[in-house]
Amino acid sequence: MEHAYRIRLAAIGVFLLAVVAGWIWMANGEAAVETASWGLSFPSPGSCPAGNATAEELKEWDAVYVGNPDEPVLYLTFDAGYENGHTAAILDVLAKHKAPAAFFVVGTYIQQNPELVKRMAAEGHTVGNHTWHHWDMDRIGDRATFEKELDDVAAAYEQVVGKPMPRYYRPPRGVYAEQNLAMAKELGYRTIFWSLAYVDWKQDDQPSREEAFSKLLGRIHNGAVVLLHSTSSTNAEILDELLTKWEELGFRFASLDELYQGKN
Repeated sequence: MEHAYRIRLAAIGVFLLAVVAGWIWMANGEAAVETASWGLSFPSPGSCPAGNATAEELKEWDAVYVGNPDEPVLYLTFDAGYENGHTAAILDVLAKHKAPAAFFVVGTYIQQNPELVKRMAAEGHTVGNHTWHHWDMDRIGDRATFEKELDDVAAAYEQVVGKPMPRYYRPPRGVYAEQNLAMAKELGYRTIFWSLAYVDWKQDDQPSREEAFSKLLGRIHNGAVVLLHSTSSTNAEILDELLTKWEELGFRFASLDELYQGKN
């Protein structure tokens, strides 16, 4: 019994050492600066929310979270960590409304769903970089590791689509550090946060139609960068009606390219 206990202790020790070694490898001995997880506060319905950083502060890293607060334009973005059968329906709705969108995909998504990725690109949508492993990127302190996380996704996209991947990047879960934002900019990427989102990613606890509309209609505002998840059954079910309601409120939909043209 004592021998078996010692073996278990040794195994736990090896596991803990591996975890620590993995963290050290990711951070490469460098502390990431000003680590944060992107968050928002909404002062009043229909107004632009405040983020962890202001739009002006984000300009230093060629990053954005919102467009022009004086223009009734919306920028639709979808995070796609995996596929569960809803993306085709979402693409159908976007085509119906002639609404450009951005899909931020991880590397395995491209490997496993090449036809969907090709369809996104062919129908005029932006396919952005969501990293290969979907790690918390603030843990990565060396440029080589950070660059590989993005380069591997870009290479997979180019192999499938036949042209370079657009240089738009979204940190997984919105977790970032100033150091990461600086590296992304050095690599030619524009970092895209968001100004409107809701809890739509829990597969076993999807929001109701009423809950979704309450958040997505009550908090919509000029220049909103909207974050949705393409894995959400609720999003797939309500998207046509949602886009119609936004159009009836006077909004139009635009691409990330247009968003950055307005930043020049």
